Amino acid sequence: MRELTGKDIRAMRPAMEVLPSELIKILPKRTVGKRGLQKTPTKISVTVRYNRDVVDYFKSTGDGWQSRMNNALQDWIKIHRRSA
Repeated sequence: MRELTGKDIRAMRPAMEVLPSELIKILPKRTVGKRGLQKTPTKISVTVRYNRDVVDYFKSTGDGWQSRMNNALQDWIKIHRRSA
């Protein structure tokens, strides 16, 4: 299978335009932005204060910046963890 080219992508049409209406009717409806509760909450909500440059940097990395900040803090813990 070959990789799609820009021309291929520009020629694409929404499924609603190309699939038979009978199929569209039975396809599950997609909802955007509705996420259910976590099965087991793995994170807690806290209020913290960071320097503006720290927050600006992580926000500039796009969606998922809070997860990347969390991962950076977890990496720091791995390096600096004190053995009990």
